[in-house]
Amino acid sequence: QVQLVESGGGLVQPGGSLRLSCAASGSIVFSFAVMGWYRQAPGQQRELVAVINSGGTTNYVDSVKGRFTISRDNAKNTVHLQMNSLKPEDTAVYYCNAEWRTLAYWGQGTQVTVSS
Repeated sequence: QVQLVESGGGLVQPGGSLRLSCAASGSIVFSFAVMGWYRQAPGQQRELVAVINSGGTTNYVDSVKGRFTISRDNAKNTVHLQMNSLKPEDTAVYYCNAEWRTLAYWGQGTQVTVSS
């Protein structure tokens, strides 16, 4: 069993920043897992925001390129999402995802609201 716990969501004004964190525990060799952040806005499908593989290669959805940065700390089994220049359209529940041994694991989600 793998557990993912997100933190760092909240309310921020447009143009502001937030840093999301996801701590992994359980039956996972974190350094080998592909880690990602997804988001789901009301009435929308869940979409991939950013992903980082075991080698540190990253990929982003076009709408966040240049504003968001995904990183991982293998010593602490943690993945982060630094979000800068936030826009109202970034408002969503953000989910941490781990892909490990052909299975996908999800956190419970953390709400990010961008509003003045």
